[in-house]
Amino acid sequence: MFLENSVNAKEQFGWIEIICGSMFSGKTEELIRRLRRSQFANQKIEIFKPALDLRYENEMITSHDQNQIQSTSIPAAANIPILADGCDVVGIDEAQFFDDEIIQVCNNLANNGVRVIVAGLDMDYQGNPFGPMPGLMATAEYVTKVHAICARTGNLANYSYRSSSNKSIVHLGEKESYEPLSRASFFKAFHGQKKKNKDS
Repeated sequence: MFLENSVNAKEQFGWIEIICGSMFSGKTEELIRRLRRSQFANQKIEIFKPALDLRYENEMITSHDQNQIQSTSIPAAANIPILADGCDVVGIDEAQFFDDEIIQVCNNLANNGVRVIVAGLDMDYQGNPFGPMPGLMATAEYVTKVHAICARTGNLANYSYRSSSNKSIVHLGEKESYEPLSRASFFKAFHGQKKKNKDS
C-alpha cells in the first residue's frame, strides 16, 4: 500500500508519484483516492486530464467504476503551471496522452513544493513503453504499479490487449476494444494476431 510522504516544513520541495498499469487495473481509482484525502485535509488541489479523452464527462475524471472527481481538460501540458498556480497538490490522469513536455512540467511543480500525482498507462497496446510515462517514472520519487486480472486466465494482468482492428497508438476505448492480459496470454494473443495478419 502507498503511504503519503511526511512533510518536512524546512524542505520546500514537493515530489512526484506515479500510478501506472494496464487498462482496468484501478489507476484512476487510486488517483481519485489520493486526491480525495488531500481534499479532506483542506489542501488546495487542481486536477487535469488531456482534452482528447472524451470517454466520460468533459469536466470530470471518471474511473471505470464511475467514481468521479472534478477536473480540467487541457490540450497541452504547458497549460498546467498557469492553472495550478498556488496549489498544494496537482493530479494528472491519462498522462500517456501528453507530449514529453509533461515531464518537465511535473518536475518544475515538484521543485516548487507541489505534490504531483500522475496516473497513466505504462505500455501501449503493443506492449511498448507509452509516451512520456518512462520519463515520468524515472524522475518520480514513488512509482506504484497496479494490476488488473487477466480476462483469459485469472492471473495478474499488466498488458492492455486491443481486440479491435484499429492500429493507431492512441485509440480511446473500453471493454469493447481492450482486455487486460497476463504476459503469457498477451504473448499468445498478440503474436497469434500478427501471424494471422501475415497469412491473410
